[in-house]
Amino acid sequence: MTPVLLLDAVETMFSLTPVEEALVREGQPTGTLPLFFTRLLRDAFALSLTDAFHPFSEVGDGALRVVCPELDDDARGRVLAAFTRLPAHPDVAPAIALARRAGWSVAVLSNGRLPTTRTLVERNGLADAVDEVLTVEDAHAYKPSGATYATALRHLGRSAGDAAMVAAHAWDCHGAKRAGLRAGWVSRLEGVYAPVYDRPDVTGDTLDEVVRGLVDLEGQLSP
Repeated sequence: MTPVLLLDAVETMFSLTPVEEALVREGQPTGTLPLFFTRLLRDAFALSLTDAFHPFSEVGDGALRVVCPELDDDARGRVLAAFTRLPAHPDVAPAIALARRAGWSVAVLSNGRLPTTRTLVERNGLADAVDEVLTVEDAHAYKPSGATYATALRHLGRSAGDAAMVAAHAWDCHGAKRAGLRAGWVSRLEGVYAPVYDRPDVTGDTLDEVVRGLVDLEGQLSP
């Protein structure tokens, strides 16, 4: 069976720049985005650890209430709506093309909501190149919970040995490795891979560099 490439969505495929711009338009200081998104992820992880689940939009709204308490309902809604307008990083299309040229199938596995993730894939002209768009909603747990990867693999009809997860988040790569998948880490977001995590199989500065490394491990890339 040919391998499947699983791509994380937010920050790996799609830039959060529109969310940052929305926060500034709502009067928030430059630099609010990292605090907000880190809080959002922390809350999502805490829910998963306690066997609780709320959709990404609800977790995001809660994080905004804490980080930006002066924002009213309408302002928070405008910030969260920016998640539907994220542009793809320039290395995404070449990376997907490379994987497909090697005979891999390609799926997106996001912590976000399914309609939003599908919208991002479609708006960025990637729908024809992506075979499946999956989110953690079916697992009712957020990555890096092992349930998220296992649920995605069941949906795809694949084993962990047939799959590779690629992310700009070391915690996502760690989760994939612990679930038995191969993993590729894109360094352009974090810069340094946290040493407490299981090491990825491939690292690189760009998405296409990482995908090429994973494909080369399979020996399936045509010259």
